[in-house]
Amino acid sequence: MKIGIPAESRQGETRVAATPETVKKLVAAKHQVVVQSGAGVSASVTDDAYVAAGATIGGAADAFGAEMVLKVRAPSAEERTLMKSGAVVVGMLNPFDAENTAAMAAHGLTAFALEAAPRISRAQSLDVLSSQANIAGYKAVMLAANTYQRFMPMLMTAAGTVKAARVLIMGVGVAGLQAIATAKRLGAVIEASDVRPPVKEQVESLGAKFIDVPFETDEEREIAKGSGGYARPMPEAWMKRQAALVHERAKQADIIITTALIPGRKAPTLISEETVKAMKPGSVIVDMAVEQGGNCPLSELGKTVTKYGVHIIGEANLPALVAADASALYSRNLLDFMKLIVDKDGALAINREDEIVAATMLCSGGEVLRK
Repeated sequence: MKIGIPAESRQGETRVAATPETVKKLVAAKHQVVVQSGAGVSASVTDDAYVAAGATIGGAADAFGAEMVLKVRAPSAEERTLMKSGAVVVGMLNPFDAENTAAMAAHGLTAFALEAAPRISRAQSLDVLSSQANIAGYKAVMLAANTYQRFMPMLMTAAGTVKAARVLIMGVGVAGLQAIATAKRLGAVIEASDVRPPVKEQVESLGAKFIDVPFETDEEREIAKGSGGYARPMPEAWMKRQAALVHERAKQADIIITTALIPGRKAPTLISEETVKAMKPGSVIVDMAVEQGGNCPLSELGKTVTKYGVHIIGEANLPALVAADASALYSRNLLDFMKLIVDKDGALAINREDEIVAATMLCSGGEVLRK
C-alpha cells in the first residue's frame, strides 16, 4: 500500500505523523512510504533521514495522493482536494467537528479519529490523547517555571533561604499527573484537585497533597466517578464549593496549571476573575484548556497576558513545543492503530466489528458514521 506523510499546514503545528523509526517498520511491512519534503524539519527530522529509512520524498500532491494518509491534524479544504476519493486518512481529526467530518465524507474519504478510541487496555498503545497529554503536562510546568520570576525549589544560601514555589494543579488526568511529577522534580510544593476521588491515591503517590471537596449527595458521588476515564460535568452546588476552596488555595499559590476538559464541551471555569485578582503579584497560570474555551476567563488563545499582576499563559498546542518526542510517540500510536486496519499482507482490511475501529471511524463511502 502507498502511505503518504504530508507536512502539517495548521499554524503552529510542528509535529509529523511518521518518524524514521516508524517509516522503517512500514517499509519492512512492504508498504511504499512517500514523505512530503520538509515534513519533519520542525520535529528535527531531515528528508535524508526519511530516505535512509526507506521512504521516498515528494511534494504535497504525492503525499496526499496516497491510498492511506497519516496526519497529525485533520486535512484542510485545500488538502482534501489533493486526496483521492476512497483514500483512508488517520490522525487526530477532532470527532466533535461535525462540519469537518461531513466534508471528509462528501469527498469520499474513510477517516479515523484516534482521539475517539475507547479507554480500554487493548487501546493503550494507540492512545494519542495520553501520549500527547503526557508531553503537554511536562511542558506546562517548564513554561510556568520560565515565566515565574523566582526559584522553584527551596534554596539555602549564604544570602538567606529562598522558599519553594507553591504549585496548584487543577485536573489530574494524564497531563495533570505529569505536571505534578515534573514540578516535584523541580522542587516545588504541590497541591492538586480533581472531581474524581480515585485519583487521590495517584496524586499522593507523586508527592502532592490532594484537595478534597466533600460530596454532599449520592448523585455528586456517582457523577464524580466519571465516564470512560473522563470527568463528567459536576452539579452546580459542588462546583460552588470547589470554587470557594480553589479560591483560598489560589491565593497561596505561585503557579497554577489547569488541565480540566470535558470531551465535546466547553472547558469548565476553574479560576475566576475574582480569584485572579486575589492571587499574588508575579504568580503564573498555565491554562491548558485554552483551545476549548479555557479554565480561566482571562486566558487568551495563543498569548501570554498579564492581568491584575498575574501572568496567564494561553499556549494552545503544548505538545508541538516538544515536537521531536511528541512526533515519536504519536507516530508509534499510529503504527499500532494500523495493525487493526491492515492485514499481514499489507492490504487494507477494515473490521467494523472491532470496537476500537468502530469507535474511531468517522466516515466511509460518503456516509458519516459518527453523529
